[in-house]
Parts: sequence; structure tokens; C-alpha cells
Amino acid sequence: MTQKGIPMSRLDPGTLSGPADPPRPRGRRAAVAVSATLALAAGMLAAPLATAATAADPAFNYAEALQKSMFFYDAQRSGDLPDDFRVSWRADSGMTDGADVGKDLTGGWYDAGDHVKFGLPMAFTSTMLAWGAIASPQGYTKSGQLDELKSSLRHVNDYFLKAHTAPNELYVQVGDGEADHKWWGPAEVMTMARPSYKIDPSCPGSDVAGETAASMATASILFKTDDPAYSAKLLTNAKQLYSFADTYRGKYSDCVTAAAAYYKSWSGYQDELVWGAYWLYKATGDASYLAKAEAAYDGLSVENQTTTHSYKWTVAWDDKTYATYALLAMETGKQKYIDDANRWLDYWTVGVNGQRVPYSPGGEAVLDSWGSLRYAANTSFVALVYSDWLTDATRKARYHDFGVRQINYALGDNPRKSSYVVGFGTNAPQNPHHRTAHGSWLDSLTDPVATRHVLYGALVGGPSGANDAYTDSRSDYVSNEVATDYNAGFSSALARLVQEYGGTALTNFPVAEKPDGDEIFVEAKLNQPATSNFTEIKAMIRNQSAFPARSLKNGTLRYWFTLDSGDSAANLAFSANYSECGPQTGKPVSAGGSLYYVEVSCIGQNIYPGGQSQHRREIQFRVTGGSTWNAANDPSFAGLDGTALVKTKAITLYDGGKLIWGTEPTTVPPTPDTTAPSVPAGGAASAVTQTGATLSWTASTDTGGSGLAGYDVLRVNGTTTTLVASPTTATTTLTGLTAGTAYSYVVRAKDTAGNVSASSTAITFTTLPATVPDTTAPSVPAGITASGVTQTGATLTWTASTDTGGSGLVGYEILRVAGTTSTVVASSTTATAALSGLTAGTAYTYAVRAKDGAGNVSASSTPVTFTTAPVTVPDTTAPSVPGGGTASAITQTGATLSWTASTDTGGSGLAGYDVLRVNGTTTTLVASPTTATTTLTGLTAGTAYSYVVRAKDTAGNVSASSTAITFTTLPTAPTGGCAVKYSTNDWNVGFTGTVKITNTSSSVINGWKVAITFPAGQVLQQGWSATWSQTGAVLTGADLGWNGTLTPGASTEVGFNASHTGTNTRPTSITVNGVACAVS
Repeated sequence: MTQKGIPMSRLDPGTLSGPADPPRPRGRRAAVAVSATLALAAGMLAAPLATAATAADPAFNYAEALQKSMFFYDAQRSGDLPDDFRVSWRADSGMTDGADVGKDLTGGWYDAGDHVKFGLPMAFTSTMLAWGAIASPQGYTKSGQLDELKSSLRHVNDYFLKAHTAPNELYVQVGDGEADHKWWGPAEVMTMARPSYKIDPSCPGSDVAGETAASMATASILFKTDDPAYSAKLLTNAKQLYSFADTYRGKYSDCVTAAAAYYKSWSGYQDELVWGAYWLYKATGDASYLAKAEAAYDGLSVENQTTTHSYKWTVAWDDKTYATYALLAMETGKQKYIDDANRWLDYWTVGVNGQRVPYSPGGEAVLDSWGSLRYAANTSFVALVYSDWLTDATRKARYHDFGVRQINYALGDNPRKSSYVVGFGTNAPQNPHHRTAHGSWLDSLTDPVATRHVLYGALVGGPSGANDAYTDSRSDYVSNEVATDYNAGFSSALARLVQEYGGTALTNFPVAEKPDGDEIFVEAKLNQPATSNFTEIKAMIRNQSAFPARSLKNGTLRYWFTLDSGDSAANLAFSANYSECGPQTGKPVSAGGSLYYVEVSCIGQNIYPGGQSQHRREIQFRVTGGSTWNAANDPSFAGLDGTALVKTKAITLYDGGKLIWGTEPTTVPPTPDTTAPSVPAGGAASAVTQTGATLSWTASTDTGGSGLAGYDVLRVNGTTTTLVASPTTATTTLTGLTAGTAYSYVVRAKDTAGNVSASSTAITFTTLPATVPDTTAPSVPAGITASGVTQTGATLTWTASTDTGGSGLVGYEILRVAGTTSTVVASSTTATAALSGLTAGTAYTYAVRAKDGAGNVSASSTPVTFTTAPVTVPDTTAPSVPGGGTASAITQTGATLSWTASTDTGGSGLAGYDVLRVNGTTTTLVASPTTATTTLTGLTAGTAYSYVVRAKDTAGNVSASSTAITFTTLPTAPTGGCAVKYSTNDWNVGFTGTVKITNTSSSVINGWKVAITFPAGQVLQQGWSATWSQTGAVLTGADLGWNGTLTPGASTEVGFNASHTGTNTRPTSITVNGVACAVS
């Protein structure tokens, strides 16, 4: 994914190249001068086009291009989409945006081929689109696109209204660029965290607040007639935002650092203060806003070392300076604005002072490598609007023809004879750098090879140099990414050309796209040949959806089979030995007749088209039957073998119970079962007690087809039988019998059809006789001893007792003996007991007696006597004073102190040391080490220091202070030379590097060359604000003239984009003019 933050460098364009004036396009209407006085009096943004007797056919169908450009903005929508949404392959997305801050920040536009919502370029785009409709309303009405434009503008400004959560609070970004760009998949199924970022008085952003005010102000103009309430709401918020921008000034990217690597406010906020005030003036008619715009105008940027306003760049998401030249010129007619506008557009057409924006041989004006067509289109729109107002016939024609020529270049009038607009014209781009349009389900930029959707109307970046060269590569985000701001001036210029030349929008556009194949489906194969009483399946659920992309979160899979004749449903079983959907607990289910199915549950799993593992789930399961199992007649078995996974519609897939893949088989009627199960055999009685027994027998079989249901167990008493149990398995436990009594039982089997077998052979047994009571006490415990004696406890042990009465030994009672009195203080089930809660220095006597299960208790053992440990004497002795203190490893800012370890004779033990800084009669604690050394940091160079050390023990005793340890830190190193601050913003295989060079010497640097040695195979892609090249591992950047002079203390910042192979290790060396710099 790309980095959007290309700095607005005022590059030296060099000498003029290409024709002095681009040739006029075919069918240009003759220009007629319009009075500036009349235009000013009418208060119009652009004078009406003069009419001519006839108008030639346009070079291209501008109405179709505008229609498709409006489609592109629909494709970029985030949030809740209407039910009749015309982009058939898009659905709701980003529906939890803002939840991290408790706000509803759903809606808006995704920025480009990614899914971050950047507020600054989004608001700029909205403003430019609205300006296009204000300046060229007939262009939208003639093409039938006014409703589509207003729908888009309402959608994006609704988002801005949500984001404006308080008069001085605006959320300016949703999503983190680094996290977003690590994943390549459709917007509808993204799962990464999407943090929200805001500006407020503590984190001001005059640039983005002013631009958002401009967006709402321009939109309010368009909605004023057909929705005055909405228009008024927009205008109220626009006023608040402009006041916020004007009152709390600052660049938003200085504190919203997550935006700095993508949309840094390079130009600052002065241009937005002019721009926002101007549009509020147009929306309100309040002259105070025009006064604000004119006052702020004087603070706009100037060319290097001059007082001339900048003219070597153009209007774009970061810098609206150049558009304000034209707007204020047309609004006021003042010469200083006209001069600035003329100078800027002359630089783009015939040149100024021998310099002009570079031109390709084919006629493209190439300002910058990144999104070159975007800059040309933005300039073209303003040139067309401004030319309509001009009365200077030469410039009027020049600027008009420039605008038409640049738009025609993008539409196909170029050496490649190819359109740079997706889905329009000849040889249009097929592979824009756009995640959702590509439709990968594998988190892969290259798989599938073909882009799955047509991103109609999207203007790609275009040639990256003044050479007309272009490759339609999805991985080339410089030349082939799309973005909302790319189409902004482009759409407005198209509206202006439709107004002049006409055109016809396509009927029945767009046609809903059809899926390019199965989207969510099941594949399967046999794990083992079907030669036994089971079928084992490996099934794979796959989600390759893109029409639109969607998650499968409540998926279930069914494997269908038949209960074969002669088999029993009781024999059926289901198990899964490998499941990526978690444990499977389902059982075979009857679907009627002999048709059954087993269901694999993936409910709670998020199966989505987002990666190798994410888009699929594998389950290996087995369906087991009886001896007559025949897989060949099972519906879901058809077409499967053991060689490879194949798609199968015989295994059905459901989402929340709704069938989404496959065909359910029809029910097979059952064959009536009239055959009884086999007679139970091999009966036996076990675990016979006085009151119970367990009966077991060989399981019966059922060949009738209905399946074995269970058994009836009957007690036999003479000629009478009584049902006593009905187990489902071949065993049952009898209870409530009488001791010393003979019993007889028979067993019968039954199936689910009601058939019952004959009775088994009788199972006979006699319960055990009644038990004789236990009246014998256990033996007396012997050999009692005390061990582990402490101040508060001890452990007693003795020889275990025996019990011969039959009820069994259950434990012991421990008795404390005091004179003739014995008290039970504890019990134990083993021949040991731990005593606690005793008093120090006290004599104790204990005895033990045993007890059995019948309640018999032995006599007490021979007593044992012991005395607890005496009370401990408190430690009041301080440790010895630390000695032999020294200072070592002394630097400008630190040192290491060491001393001879203290000893502690008081008994509590040495706890550590306190190190104190001595300043006259004052001491300050600076460290508390546990060993006889400590490291000091944060000291001042060339300064004398004195420290003492005290030892302390665990009882809190502290020694006297040691002899002072004194030393002086090293002096400050001499200054001079240069300093470099190097920082990067990384993504998966690339990064943006920023290099800030500071002259730390006392002499002026006139011309510089920075050399950076890369240690890990980094490769330059492109750079800005310097002339960059790379030889081997060494990257070199030379100044561009305008930034080559660095006075003492001055700095300049340059940057570049580079790729890496997975590890971006910092440079090992950076020099300026061959001298090594201090690097931070």
C-alpha cells in the first residue's frame, strides 16, 4: 500500500521542454471575452460560457466519463449502504467505526485502494466536487449526474457531521494506516482494529478543520434550494469549524501522528484559512468572511528567498493556495490576485522566467511522479473556470486549451492511445491498486491474477515521469493506485467540458456484475476407501465471496447418507478426528425414511475471504454404521474419491440454517420392520453385595432395519415375572435387594419398531449374608514423637494403628494434656499432625488415639512433651560503615560508584545501601542499590560531584555515612559539523524514510549531498526534496538548489520511499558532504 504524504516540494523544473503552447483540442468552442466587472457584479464563481452558433463534437464522451467518475465515489463508500445501492459488489462495511471512543463514526469514503478514512483529503475532495457543480451546474444537469453527485456529497458530509462531535472537536481519521496496509482484502470483511483520532483545543488542526468547514459550506450552497434545513445544518457546523480552526491554530499531523506518514500537512494551515473563509463567504454572503480570506491571503507561502507568492506547485489535498489565487481574483478583480493566478497558470503553460512544469513528449504536464494525472486534472479544472472569467484573450485561450488538453490526455489522447480511467475508453487500466475491486480471498496482491470488479471511473496515477510511460500493474501504487482526491478536480473539469461540449451518459448503467464463479462452497475427498462399516471424509468449506464479499459466521455442513437394509439406527455414530471449527458433538439425524445426515457445526467461526487460513475451514469426520453399511448409495458420497478435493453439491452448506450451497436429497421411504432382535445370551451376575448386583449379557443384534432400542430385565418368582429395569445397553445394576437371598432374572431385547425377542436363559445368584457389628477398637498409637519445633508450632508423628473389627481405621484424634485434663485439638487421617498457634518458650504435652468406621476409639497413646523455641532478641545494631569508596567509568553525564561491602552482626541481615548526593550541608538520596556499586546518570558535563553511602539492615538500622566519594564529570565535547535525524514508517515490504539535516557548525553550508549506507538490502523506489540515486548499498541525495543553503543552526527535511526484504535495519553510516554526522 502506498504512502500518500508526498511533500509539496517546490522542485526546480529546469528549462522549458515541449511545445510553448499545447495544441488546441478538436472541437474547442471559440472563446468570447466576458467582462470582469459584470462577473464581479453578478457575484458568480465563473462567468457563463459565451454561446457560439455551433459547437463541434467533443474529443471524448465527457458525460460518460463524468457518469463513471460518480460511480467511483459510490464504490469508495464506507458504512451503511442503501438497499438499492448501484455498486452490486459493495456492501456495508466499517460498521463499528468510532466504537473505540463511544461515537458513531460510520460513513464517509475510504481514501484510496485501502480502507483508512483520512479526513483532510476526504474533505478536500468533497469541496472540489461541490465547487465543480457550483461552477458548471449545466455539466451535471446535461449529463444527468446531479442526483448522483448530491447523494455522494450528502453521504460524506453526513459523516463529517457525525465526526464534528463538539464545536471545538472533530474526528479526523478512522483506521491506522500501518495496520490497514498489512492486509489485502475487501472492505466488507476487514477485522483489524480501526482506532479513531480527533483534534481539539489541546491538539489543534486548523488545516483539516478549515477544509471540513469548506466542504460543508460548499455543500450547503448545493442543498440550499431543495433541502434548506440540511443546508442550514451544514452551514452552522461549517461556521463552528472555521472558528475552531481560526482560534486554535496548528497543523493536525503534528499531534495526530498516525496521519503524518500518509497525509502530513506539509503546507501548513494558512491556505485552509483563506480557502475556508472564502467558501463561507460564498455560502453566507457575510463580508466578514471575505475580509478574513483576504487578510489570511498575505500569509500564504512564497517562492524561496523572494516575496513572490508560490507558483511552482498546484492545488491538491494539502495545498489550496493556488485555487485561492483564482477564486479571489474572480471575486474581487484585484490585480494582486490576478497576477498570482496568471503567474501560476503561466508556469503550467508557457513558463515563467524560463522555467515551466515538465512536459512529456505526448503533452502531459508532469508535476510529480506520484499521481501525476491528479495534479494535471486539478490544475485543469481551475484553469477552465478561471479562463471563463478572464478578459485577456490570449490567456483565456491558453488556459482553456491547457485544461482541455490535459483532460483529453487522461481520457486517451496520448502516445499510448490509452485511457487512464478504469472502465472508460480504449485500453483502460485493468488492474488498479485497489483491495476491494481486486477481490482477493487470500490476502494476496497477486492472487487472483485478474481483478474481479470493474472500478468504473477511477483515475489512476498515470505516468510517473515526463516520458508517457505506464505499466498496468496492481503492485505499482505510484502509477496505478486510485484515490478520492485523484478524481476530485478531474470530475469538476469533466462537468465543465460537458457544459461546453455536451455528451451523453450511458443508459442502463451500471449493469450489476455477476459472480465470476462459486463464492462459498464445499470441497471433499475420501480419507480412506469405502470398504468397511464407515465412511471417512475430508471436507473443506471455502469462502471466495466478492459479489459482495461477506463473512460466514453461522455455517453448518451436512453429509447425507442412507440407513441400509438390515442395519439399525442404533449402530450409527459420528466423530471428527480433526476440526478447524472446534469440537464436534453432533449425532446422526433422521431426515425421514432411511435418509439420515450428520451436521458439522462451524457456528461462531468467522470464515471470510481474508487469507490462506481465514477463507477456509477443514473438517475430517467419520460416519459409522453396522455390518451392512454401503456408502455407494449415500447421496453425499457421489463423485468422491481419495485422490483430491473436488467441489460437491451433494454435501450441503447453510448459513444460519439457510441453504447457501448444494442440493438436499429427497426422503427415502422406510421398509417396515417385523423382525425381533436376537435373544440376549451369556448372562452373568457380578459385584454381588448384601443389597445389590450387576447383570451383564452379550448384546443382541437387530436385522429388521429399525434398530435396537434396548432391553427389558424381569425378576422371576415362580411362574411370575416382574419388569425391574429397561436399559439401552447390555448391562444393568440392581439395588434394594435383601441380604442372604436367592434371586433369578431374565432379559428380553426390543427394537424401535416394537418387536421383542424371547427371554434369555435365567441369571441366578444369592446376595451376601448380613454383616456382624464391629465392637473392637483400633490398636493404641505408639512411638509418638515431636519434630520441627519452632516458636509457634511442631509436627507430631507416630506408628499407624491397625483395626481388626472389620469397619476399618478412619483416623486419629490429637489431645493436648494439661495435668489430668485432655482436650482434642486436632484430627488426622494419617499418622502425622502439624501443630500451629503455639506460644514461644512454652512446654506442651500431647497424646493420640485411633478411631474406626464403627465409632470405636482406642486408648490414648503414651504422651510426648516438648518445649517451643524461645522468643527472638530484636536487632538494634547497625551495619558497618561502607569503606573504600571510588568513582570509575566517568563520562560527561555519568559515573560508577563502588565501595567495600558492609557487614551486619545484629542478626537481621544486610538489606542494602542508600547513596546520597552531597551539596554543601544538604544531602539528597539518589539510589538504593542492594550491592556495593551503583551507576549514576543524568549528570552535567564538567561538574564536580560528591556522594556518601550508608548501609542498612532488614531491621531498619542504618550505618553512619561513608567518607565522601568525589569526582568531576568529563567536559562538554567540542561542537561543529552536522546532525541528522533519521526516522522511518514501515509496512510489510517497504517504508518511508525521513531525513532531517541540521548544520551544527559555525559556517554556512552552500550545497549539500547526504550519503546513507543501508545494511540490509534496502532499495530506493523514489524520493522528494532532493535528487536521489543509489549505488550498491549507498543511497545519495543532493539538494535541489532552493534548499541547498543551510546557515548555522538551520535544517532541511527530505525523504524517500524504499523497499526491504522483511527487515528494515537502520543505516550504519550517514554523512553530509563526506563528513560523518551525529545520527539520532
